[in-house]
Amino acid sequence: MNETKNVGTPQPFSLAARSKSFGYAIAGIVFMLKTQHNAWLHLIASVTVAGLAFYFKVSASDWRWLVVAMVAVWVAETINTAVEYVCDVVSPGYAIAVKHAKDIAAGGVLIAAVGAVLIGALTFWPYCWR
Repeated sequence: MNETKNVGTPQPFSLAARSKSFGYAIAGIVFMLKTQHNAWLHLIASVTVAGLAFYFKVSASDWRWLVVAMVAVWVAETINTAVEYVCDVVSPGYAIAVKHAKDIAAGGVLIAAVGAVLIGALTFWPYCWR
């Protein structure tokens, strides 16, 4: 019999449970970095952007835009990776609907990455030409 554990029942707050949740999230990020080549590209881009921001001594308001851009790409990549894994479990064989789902999720990463490049270019432009 397939039983579900306390579905829909609120659990009392527990620091130990919250700690485990953070552990699971960190494990997911580490797994993504170990298995996804694009995550490494995002990591290299994030480190490069942060390095340039320190080098050019960008203002706090410009840092906010850069952080938002980097976070948007990372969130899109994590969601894309999760969609790909779920699709592979649900439909291990080829299915056009799964292909579309994966393509759409990858498109989300592309949109976030292009937006981040534009934000980066607009942010760094004044610093490069002063």
